Formats: sequence, structure tokens, C-alpha cells
Amino acid sequence: MSFKSAVITFPGSNCDRDALTYLRDLTQGEVLNIWHEESSLPKVDLVILPGGFSFGDYLRSGAMASKSNIIDDVIDHANNGRYLLGICNGFQILTEIGLLKGALIQNKSIKFLGKDCHIKKKFDNKFNCNIKDNEVLQIPVAHNEGNFYCDQETLSYLQDEGLIAFEYCRGEYQIDDGNINGSLDNIAGITNTNKNILGMMPHPERAYQDFHASKDGKKIIESILS
Repeated sequence: MSFKSAVITFPGSNCDRDALTYLRDLTQGEVLNIWHEESSLPKVDLVILPGGFSFGDYLRSGAMASKSNIIDDVIDHANNGRYLLGICNGFQILTEIGLLKGALIQNKSIKFLGKDCHIKKKFDNKFNCNIKDNEVLQIPVAHNEGNFYCDQETLSYLQDEGLIAFEYCRGEYQIDDGNINGSLDNIAGITNTNKNILGMMPHPERAYQDFHASKDGKKIIESILS
């Protein structure tokens, strides 16, 4: 059976086409583009909530997108154990709708960040199972509110349950610890308890083709397909 996936587009999404190409190239299966006003989501194996600035980030990043018609079906999709990946703004939306814990607040630098970063996996899950322990991935970020924050009780829960998927780390020539935005515990991505939902701030769809600075982003999809 072929792998089937979908990308949800919101007003202000600017990485949806990147995500569509990413899935088409790497899964070789059918990829649907779903407008946020649709009220039903076809049965697919993976849904991506893409990066961008949904609804212009008014009120709060991801807040207005969390009220879109399609969200109820996205929640049902995830609750039925199928894969859901939120990238950047998609991660913010996942915290807004309560599928992932914590929140993404303004970068510590109070500046927009658009640059490559380095991450490595923290705990094993289906999204990173093809990545070696301590393997450093180079993947770009592009965000203003990517600073992961939660209270101490939630952080302890994420750590104890092994829900931290990726953490920022030092690259080969870096002097600092690689935590580019001030995220608590260097967190770059987390999963839900069932580990079928991943939210991450780095953009793997911008790191898999020959003209990209890195091809490390393909390892996310390769892990899911393995």
C-alpha cells in the first residue's frame, strides 16, 4: 500500500509548497494540499502543518489557525494514531490546540532568526529512528517565536516520558551550546505521549535537496517510512 500524506495550507503559510515537494520527492506517494476552511480531512498516513505566519501571527502565533475548520479532523487524525508533523508555525499551532505541551515564545534575542542550526535527537521515536545517537543534523530555522517554554512540572514530564525528540546542539566550529533562541533545556522538538505527533522549529523540508546546504532533513521522512 502506498504512503499517502497531506499538507494543510492556512492564510499566511509560506512553506506549504516546500512541504508538498518534500513529501512528493521522499514518499513517492500521493500528497494532498488541504485548504484550512475544508471541514473534512481524507484518510492519510501523515499530515504536515507547515511553517509560515498563519493569519499574520495576529493575537499570537498559531492562535487563529487553531480555530480553522480543518482542525477538528486534524485532531481526530492524530487521536487515531496517525502521524502529524508540525514544522515551525505548525509546531506553534500544535501547542495552541493542546496536542503538544508547552508554548513557543519570542526568541531570547528579540530578533527574527533565519539561519542554519544544529540539532541532535534526544529520545527515540518514529520520527528520528533512522538518526544515530549523537549524530548532528544541520537544518535551517526561520522564526521569531521559537523559544520553547513550559513550567518545571511539564519539563520534568517531557524528560521522564522521553518526549523530547530533538535538542539544539553545538556545530563543528561553534563556541556556544548551539541554543539559538533560548529554548528551555535546548528543546528543538517534542512529541506527544503516544509519539505519533512531532512539533519542531527547524525546517527539514528545506534540507534535503542537492541545492540545500544539507540533506539531513530527509531523515525525518525516512524514519517514518522505515
